[in-house]
Amino acid sequence: MSTTVRPIAEDDYDAVARITADAYLGAGYFDSAEYPYMQKIMQVGERAAVAPMIVAERDGVVIGSATLAVYGDVWADIALEDELEFRLLVVDPAVQRSGAGKAMVEWILDRARHTEGIRAVSLTTGDDWHTAHALYKKLGFTRAPARDWPIPENGKMLRVYRMAL
Repeated sequence: MSTTVRPIAEDDYDAVARITADAYLGAGYFDSAEYPYMQKIMQVGERAAVAPMIVAERDGVVIGSATLAVYGDVWADIALEDELEFRLLVVDPAVQRSGAGKAMVEWILDRARHTEGIRAVSLTTGDDWHTAHALYKKLGFTRAPARDWPIPENGKMLRVYRMAL
């Protein structure tokens, strides 16, 4: 299966909103898509208007997405001045563990290596997203536990990973 990673297009917004909801609700992070944070992250057009976003697709079908940010951006939570941060990396639960997440992270790493002033990539992931942790470790990310932080709305811990380039 060949996965293509590319910048998001307006036609992708509905698919990305659905995948985001399916991934976050399926992981048990929120009980409902009506939760305020869920509503915020499902407004893909608004997010794409202020942050670079990418999608992964196979055979013309969007199967994943991620949001990129640098220090000071609206969508940056943890980025230091020399870091590219990626957030909200999601893969459709129907095709998780098929390489789409890896393809997006590799695309992000390549972009970071070619962005002036960026010396590392950072990310935040759920404390119990063990498959994601394994992927990030396999790709060379290391934990930055001093930067972990709780989700304000529900207190669940978020882990920070970082890779120096």
